[in-house]
This record gives sequence, C-alpha cells and structure tokens, in this order.
Amino acid sequence: MDNPVESTARLPTNMRLLLILEAFAKSQNALTPTEVNVGLGLPKQSIHRLCQTLEESGFLTRDIDTKRLRPARRARIMASGIFSNSHLHIARHQVLQQLSAEIGETVNFVIGEAEGMVYTDRVDTDWPLRFQLPVGSHVPFHCTASGKVFLASASKVARQQLVGTLELKTSAANTLTSETDLLGELEKVAAQGFALDNEEFMDGMVAAAVPVTDMNGNFCAAVAFHAPCLRINLQQAREHVPALKEAAARLSRLSFS
Repeated sequence: MDNPVESTARLPTNMRLLLILEAFAKSQNALTPTEVNVGLGLPKQSIHRLCQTLEESGFLTRDIDTKRLRPARRARIMASGIFSNSHLHIARHQVLQQLSAEIGETVNFVIGEAEGMVYTDRVDTDWPLRFQLPVGSHVPFHCTASGKVFLASASKVARQQLVGTLELKTSAANTLTSETDLLGELEKVAAQGFALDNEEFMDGMVAAAVPVTDMNGNFCAAVAFHAPCLRINLQQAREHVPALKEAAARLSRLSFS
C-alpha cells in the first residue's frame, strides 16, 4: 500500500490546491501553512508556495496575526455555489416553502460573509404587511437573529475577538451596542441553540434564527424568519423555534448526509 505522504507528493498541483482548500474547510480556525500540511505531507517549500498562490488569487487571506490564513471571499463564494447547485437549491427551497407555510411568515436562508449576513434564498409570506429583504441583502451581525446565531457558533475566544472587531451601530430601539451585553446575549444563544431579534435590527420587527450545521456540527448557514410586531410578538416568535430547528435538521441532512 502506498505511503499517504508519498502519494500526496506525487499529486499534480491542481489536486494539491484542492486538498489545501479542503483542509481549511475542515478547520474552524485560521491555519499556518505548516498546520495545513500536517495531513498532507508536502515539501515545506511547496506548501508555502501553494498557500501563497491561493492568497494572491483571493482564495485565502491573512488572519489578524498575519501568520495564519483563512478562507477569503473567492473560497466562500465557491463553497456557497457548490452548496447551492441546482438540485440542492430546489430541495432546499422546498424545505423553506414548507416552513413558511407552517409558520405563516417569510423565511430566509442566510450565510455569513465579510460584509455581514447575506440572504441567499427566501420564501415570502402571503401577508400584504411584510418587510422587504430580498435575496442578496446584507444585514449586520450584531443586531439580527441570523447574525447572532453565526457569532454564537464560534468558540468563546473567537467570539470575543469577532465582537471586538464589529462596529456596534444602533439600528433600532433595542440594538445591543455594548460588547459586554452582546457577548452575554451570544452566550445565551450558544446555550439554547437559537437567537431572537427583539426589534434590534428594525423597529416593529421580530425574528428568530437557528443554525444549519454540517456533519461535524460546524455552522454553515442559518434558517430564519421575520415578521411585523403588529402580527406576532416575541413570545410567538419563540414558539416557532421548534419548526425552524426541524427545517434546519432537514437542510443539514440534504446537504451533508
């Protein structure tokens, strides 16, 4: 049987690049080229050169300490595109349609990007009174249900670092603009497995979100709904969380089983 290191060393460059990206996809943390290479066994010069190529091409970017790398915009777009290929997109949209019909409100599929949380799919309610947040909309991390679910999915240390980089702008009457208050809220979100938006993003709107995870429990996206306070209060929003969690579980099975 071939030695795994020797087998990797014989791989063509394009396959080596894919294996490097796969290593980043499996890790929740930024990595040095040496850490990436633990399971690959490439020559030291090769791993550094290939990581540099991916960085120069926009697939990787330097982390805060400049020594470690993490996926950049092109890698995230590629991952999102693969995740949203046609048959999967259709199946996912069907789950969202069923969820919207069950709870009677607009539901969204939301992923995290550098600019904020972005709506990649949605099913609108039939109610004439609704908030318009079309596919492609970017919303803040700190004052949305989906954003708080995303932030809460990080480790406690990473969560603190993330919050420390955010500009906690006031968006509505109840926006949390204190790092201490937001971190306390995220601790609660991490424990309970869902987040609520109590008129924090928009006055007169409530929302709830739960994470969609991969087979290892890593955050991939959020399923959320929002509604006007004139139609639904915060307690009623909380009562829809079990339906959101069931839909999220179905989406996880569709995508990663």
